Amino acid sequence: MRIFNPLVTAILLVTQSASVQAADLNGAWSVDASACGQIFTRENNILAFKKDADLHAGGLIVQGRQVTGTFEKCTVRSLRDDGPTMRLTASCSDGVSISDVTFDVTFSGENNITLSSKAPVPVQMPYVRCPM
Repeated sequence: MRIFNPLVTAILLVTQSASVQAADLNGAWSVDASACGQIFTRENNILAFKKDADLHAGGLIVQGRQVTGTFEKCTVRSLRDDGPTMRLTASCSDGVSISDVTFDVTFSGENNITLSSKAPVPVQMPYVRCPM
């Protein structure tokens, strides 16, 4: 399912913000907290996806301005903070093409976010931080 991969990947902006520090977004995020152990691994203190991670729940890894999903990599280009919601634009690559994507990230607690996009089709996807 590729609908949310660019969104998923771009979300975690990892850029300084008045309401949320970038370090607060670093880490592993999944749409299903119970699948964290099937999606992510930590080797030599580096977060990575497990083999076949894409067969389980969706996930992404945020490290600085880089956001990585199982199929795409994004670099956050711009960020606008509107309180509990941030609007961000990221440049994403799936290894074949590069595109700019825009998302809204809504924070609902330290370890919960919702990514949303209005175009081309309205979509909302909740994520939870995995304890790694």
